[in-house]
Amino acid sequence: MSEVAHSEISQEQKSYSAVEKNGVVTAIWEMVGNKHLRTIDPRSREGKALMAHYQSQKQEDSRESAASAAGKA
Repeated sequence: MSEVAHSEISQEQKSYSAVEKNGVVTAIWEMVGNKHLRTIDPRSREGKALMAHYQSQKQEDSRESAASAAGKA
């Protein structure tokens, strides 16, 4: 994909999928729809940043769920 075409893809259209083997993330796929753009090494700086973002989102979602459940009790 050309650099121009790549820059026209907004961040909202991109998604990331973790590829796991035996519970360990072995790769991160950058996707647009069903199209695979590239593979990111989870040990790279970018891979670590993506995994850290995912973990912080996961923790935030857990806190929101707990607060919502506490409000219903």
